[in-house]
Amino acid sequence: MKSIQIAIDGPASSGKSTVAKIIAKQFGYTYLDTGAMYRAATYLALQHQVEQEDSSAIMALLDQFPISFGRNEKGEQLVFVGDVDITHAIRENQVTNNVSWVSALAPIREKLVDLQRKIAAQGGIVMDGRDIGTVVLPEAELKIFLIASVEERALRRFKENKEKGIPTDLERLKEEIALRDHKDSTRAVSPLKAADDAITFDTTGVSIEGVVAFISKKAKEILDK
Repeated sequence: MKSIQIAIDGPASSGKSTVAKIIAKQFGYTYLDTGAMYRAATYLALQHQVEQEDSSAIMALLDQFPISFGRNEKGEQLVFVGDVDITHAIRENQVTNNVSWVSALAPIREKLVDLQRKIAAQGGIVMDGRDIGTVVLPEAELKIFLIASVEERALRRFKENKEKGIPTDLERLKEEIALRDHKDSTRAVSPLKAADDAITFDTTGVSIEGVVAFISKKAKEILDK
């Protein structure tokens, strides 16, 4: 049966991960949350008090505590470093506010991109991140770039954090998201941007179901060719 690679990129809280998981389930594909991988590297850096820019120390930690994924009894994705479950820990504010500098380190990106490509080579995949269509899977048959207003993205993250019991201030979230947008889009290595052949879709005011329906339709059009 024919399968394709689906790359979903976009800034923080644009809905990438939520949508990607649903699409992967619909098509029976593997889902890979690349953002969780960079958050895992950030978690290790913070836990071991690694100084900023010390990529060699982080590389050593990633070798010592390899990133892996699993599922709980509800089928929800779990993230591990070594044998430690960090699924919830990597969503804490401290990790969120430090992931940009870790993900900007070229050696870290090279190591994780290599792992991402190896996973993608195993069959149909839905991968979300910030440089999937431009760097990780430049040959992906379907590339989607999701955007949304800072206000809407901040409100989404605020609701997510509230559900997880993470204390959050909405106005501060807006500032942090805007700052992260700037850092991610201006970094020297693999900056956040839409691939030339990506379809840009503004999710502001659009339900998750609406975004899923749009991407699913585009994927089916490719598979039916």
